[in-house]
Amino acid sequence: MTTTTPARSALPRRRPSRLRARNTLLGWSFILPNFLGFALLTLVPVVVMFYMSLTDWNIFGSSTFIGFDNFQRLFSDGTFVTSFVNTIYYTVLHVPLTIVVSLGLALLLNNKLRGVAFFRTAAFFPYITSIVAIALVWNLLFSPDYGPINEALRFVGFAEPPGWLTSPEWAMPAVVIISTWRDMGYYMVLFLAGLQTVPRELHEAARVDGANVVHRFFNVTLPCLRPTMFFVTVILTINSLKIFDLILVLTQGGPGQATTVISQFIYRKGFEENEFGYASAASVVLFALCLVVTIAQYMWNKKRSI
Repeated sequence: MTTTTPARSALPRRRPSRLRARNTLLGWSFILPNFLGFALLTLVPVVVMFYMSLTDWNIFGSSTFIGFDNFQRLFSDGTFVTSFVNTIYYTVLHVPLTIVVSLGLALLLNNKLRGVAFFRTAAFFPYITSIVAIALVWNLLFSPDYGPINEALRFVGFAEPPGWLTSPEWAMPAVVIISTWRDMGYYMVLFLAGLQTVPRELHEAARVDGANVVHRFFNVTLPCLRPTMFFVTVILTINSLKIFDLILVLTQGGPGQATTVISQFIYRKGFEENEFGYASAASVVLFALCLVVTIAQYMWNKKRSI
């Protein structure tokens, strides 16, 4: 009895350890390919970018370490300051407008309507449409002289409608309108997914208590959508701060510097003027801006959740 008891007691201890090691190895085997891809394609380039921002380097010569000279040059560069202000301006306009439009579409298309699947697809379609096609069509629509939008404005009484993409004052609002039209379908899908999680019992209880549609929206729907709203706001803000392709094909940063943003400034300095150290410094500023805004949104959401 004394010789067999230790062997029996040791057997259950080995099985959990082997099972734990097997599960750990199995888990690592699933995440390792993704982690390797992230490390090679994202983490390493980001680390290199931080180093390059402290150097004076172009593709034709060796790099020279210059410390924070690139950053001092950035904030005394009028073009960068203009692109920074334009980026903030675009983000401040684009984020709330896209949230309002996409949430409104989601609320409308969350009902049981005839042909709702078609309308959902139609709303999402601009998001997967070619950027070049979007730019071509909207340049025609916003044509100052012959575009249907200005023709409609003249018909209702506007003698001098805006110049839109050809006007320094109206170019950025026009870009915001086009970008909102393009993005609203994607964020509508996210809001639709969030609306599916709102318990119907809460709406029924609020209706019994006499709450109208507006009261139910602000006191039932929005609180239940808080996780989705937080996710959409963070992703939309980051994408707005990084806007590049749409502006490049629409206006190329013009007229003048009216729509030049940080991403386009980085592209010009890096790939057109071969100042990779200087472009990397601008990339670090954009990275820091996205990080600060995301942390601020996280803290605000956490405070609201308490």
